[in-house]
Amino acid sequence: MAFSMAFQPIVDIGTNRVFAHEALVRGADGSGAYGVLSRVDPTNRYAFDQACRVRAIELASGLFPQTDMPLLSINFMPNAVYEPRACIRQTLATATRTKFPLDRIIFEFTEVEKLDTDHVLNILRAYREIGFQTAIDDFGAGYAGLNLLARFQPDIVKLDMELIRGIDTDTVKRTVVRHILGMLADLGIRAICEGVETAAELAVLADLGVTLVQGYHIARPSFEALAPVQLAA
Repeated sequence: MAFSMAFQPIVDIGTNRVFAHEALVRGADGSGAYGVLSRVDPTNRYAFDQACRVRAIELASGLFPQTDMPLLSINFMPNAVYEPRACIRQTLATATRTKFPLDRIIFEFTEVEKLDTDHVLNILRAYREIGFQTAIDDFGAGYAGLNLLARFQPDIVKLDMELIRGIDTDTVKRTVVRHILGMLADLGIRAICEGVETAAELAVLADLGVTLVQGYHIARPSFEALAPVQLAA
């Protein structure tokens, strides 16, 4: 199937610099992800997952600055990985061919369906040993976030946007997010708050000590390009 990638920045508001860009699948003409993802099924999931990695690295290698290079965050499908070291070969070959540093790649996954936790842990541990960074996306919305976190501490946890949306007017959300941030800090895990859509939400997150943020208030995804960033004054 024909597809490409858009990139959305993750910004460190403490330094006003781009920390990473997340690669997001899009149609070959820049159309939304649904038209592509709706055609992914068990018969083509592996090939699609592999092709996404390749496309993301190829595009990023031509777009990212060579000095002070930001991280590239790639989503992967755990159910498309039958054996981590076998399934990573094409990714490694692409990174070598494009001279993209392995330590500048984050692999993130979302528990959108119930998964074999041992299988996920095997993947995450193998990726860490190879030299990639690892991340859990949409934390707070998945099936076994806390159970998984108790057994493996990734480099990054991305808080689900539903916890962030309207946090400036919701004291319960502020309490939940504050305690999640404290737990992650105790575990030595960096937190990213995604789905930041307003200056008021950003202000509350800054007050809570958040430094890494992503969302439309910062920048929308840009098709096959790096989006201009709206940094806080």
